[in-house]
Amino acid sequence: MENLKLNRLIMKFKYALLFTTILSVVACNTKGKNKSSSENTQSEMGTQAFEFSTWITSDKEKSTDLYAAEFKKYKDHGIDEILINTLTDPNELERLVPIAKAAGLNVHAWIMTMNRPGDSVALKHPEWYAVSKEQKSCYDTRPYVDYYQWLCPNREESRNHILGLIAALAQVEGIESVHLDYIRFSDIFLPIALLPKYDLVQDTELSEFDFCYCEVCISKFEDIHHKSPLDSSNTSIDMEWKNFRLNSVKNIVDDAYKLTKANNKKLTAAVFPYPEMAGHMVRQRWDKWNIDEVYPMIYHGFYNEEVDWIGYATKQGVNDVKSKNIAINTGVYIPDFKSPQELKKAILIAKENGAKGVSFYEGQTLTDEYLKTIRQTKAGLR
Repeated sequence: MENLKLNRLIMKFKYALLFTTILSVVACNTKGKNKSSSENTQSEMGTQAFEFSTWITSDKEKSTDLYAAEFKKYKDHGIDEILINTLTDPNELERLVPIAKAAGLNVHAWIMTMNRPGDSVALKHPEWYAVSKEQKSCYDTRPYVDYYQWLCPNREESRNHILGLIAALAQVEGIESVHLDYIRFSDIFLPIALLPKYDLVQDTELSEFDFCYCEVCISKFEDIHHKSPLDSSNTSIDMEWKNFRLNSVKNIVDDAYKLTKANNKKLTAAVFPYPEMAGHMVRQRWDKWNIDEVYPMIYHGFYNEEVDWIGYATKQGVNDVKSKNIAINTGVYIPDFKSPQELKKAILIAKENGAKGVSFYEGQTLTDEYLKTIRQTKAGLR
């Protein structure tokens, strides 16, 4: 009996040893496959091209031949894509897309979203416009500059108008994305370097620059939070009111995302430098959005910063959206640079800090000297 028990124990040990050996072999094979897969992924990431783009505004009087020459010049100097503002005209966009594609450029339909200066449809509806804390409407009392005509993000009619414009652009064949700009509230705080231009000090949130306090926004906020921002002793620290407006913008972006996806296009946006800064300055938390790519406008001169700040702001944005797989294209402002060498430094800093590419504002400021620098810098990145 004891011998029988011993034999059974020996057999169990053998089976256990065999099972352990099989598991070890499987684990080693799996590890090898995972390592191979990881190496392939890293290899693909390492070979992904660093892309260059530029924002341009179209001119309906400009001929096809002139555009063909302009687009060829961009392509010959390393530009991969153009973001075209056609003043939300899909017909003009349809004219330009084939010319750009023939030159080898990808096209993004750039739209002024919440700020709609001179919008002939919106101007027929004064009630669509955002209202300040002072109860003044952007329809006739415009903050900072005359072209600031901001629409309310919560009024159904103004939202539908904006989304309709986005849908029309998304339907144009051959574009890569609808590219949202001014997808935010009006500036509650201006970039520091611009304040002297307007003879302003903005140490606190000023009522004349604080939007939207229209009856629709207040009513919707009251339905959720059972209080009115007009009764608040300090709206600048009322987080529910701040988040309500952040979410008002997010809701439009998320609806635009559905529209562009329905047309097999991407959604991209020009945004303020990094999410915390954007939320503070213009009620824009782009790390919360459903979006494919963003082009943070890291215009260092606007903030009295050095070129190195471009790397800092790029890294902030990259880290904030890493989990959402949103690509970052660092936007730079050409007049801010003292030399082509500074531009080259900015490009390299953006890449080092995780940007997918760099976008230049704007095409008409790209002199032959800057274009040569862009081409040479790109060649050095391969």
